[in-house]
Amino acid sequence: MAKMNAVFLPGNKQVEIRSVAIPQPGPDEVLVEIKASCICRSDLSLYYGNAVVGGEAAGACITGHEPAGVVVKTGEAVNEFAPGDRVAVYLAVGCGVCKHCRSGHHYLCAKWRCLGFTADGGNADFLKVPARNLLKTPDGMSHIAAAISTDAFGTLYSACRKVGIDGASAVGIWGLGPMGSAGVLAAKAMGGRVVALDPIAERRAFAKKLGADLVIDPLADDAMDQVREFAGDEGLTGAIDCSGQSAAHNMALDAAAPFARIAMVGEAAETTIKPSDQMIRKQLTVFGSWYFGMDEYEDILALISRHGIDLERLATHTFDLQDAERAFRMFDQRETEKAVFVR
Repeated sequence: MAKMNAVFLPGNKQVEIRSVAIPQPGPDEVLVEIKASCICRSDLSLYYGNAVVGGEAAGACITGHEPAGVVVKTGEAVNEFAPGDRVAVYLAVGCGVCKHCRSGHHYLCAKWRCLGFTADGGNADFLKVPARNLLKTPDGMSHIAAAISTDAFGTLYSACRKVGIDGASAVGIWGLGPMGSAGVLAAKAMGGRVVALDPIAERRAFAKKLGADLVIDPLADDAMDQVREFAGDEGLTGAIDCSGQSAAHNMALDAAAPFARIAMVGEAAETTIKPSDQMIRKQLTVFGSWYFGMDEYEDILALISRHGIDLERLATHTFDLQDAERAFRMFDQRETEKAVFVR
């Protein structure tokens, strides 16, 4: 039986590269030869052993929920994809027939499984998935850009869309890791003016290069004054938090104008806010935003193409699968931003 290499994260900062059988697709499945797969901050929950998806059920699967590659084999019932097609892969595997799956939000399916957490993911040479999870990518898009276009850029595109960013928007983005950086690209492409906040100077400098109009250290004594000067008298029309930090939640709420929309993207187990002063009396809309609907992907690709967005700029480091231990260690120690396994 043919074998392939695959990366597992059993917890306690352990990284295992195992030789496993190459899976064979069923009637409605495809086999994708993976060309690029990204490391995400949520993967560190597996790395440490406290998975944010799947709980104790996680850790036994091949990791990687941001893969892209080329179709090499299709099941007998698959008609819309063929060997040679370039694809990215949607991370949520749903039942396919419930209302959420049929609306393109597979991650809301009661029976959903998540690539890399509760279903085998893309940190391997090959990946078997239902054909309905494939996202066809254009020939001119690199595999690295295709992988980044899903969770990183796609998630922030969806958040920016829900915030309603346009040419009249003044938007704050808190947390400038790979997600926040992708948010800068998406918000600027949609026409917004962007203030980007992070305590790490290198991240602020990177956000500036990506097009942020203003970058601020949120820990600076005059940080809020700078935000207010940028936003105008009433405050920001929108905000996106990618940090998951309570201090950032509060700063975003305080900086928001009446009727502003605020998206919380960064994972957080709990936070403390002041609803009356920060939300109710300003009539804010505050919501969670996680991943994107499959129906949005065509618009995601259109925005990337129309504005010439270079998603590869977000990939600060690339690694071979055999270097997975070093890749996760460097990512954990914040020596990389978006890290990508390439084949």
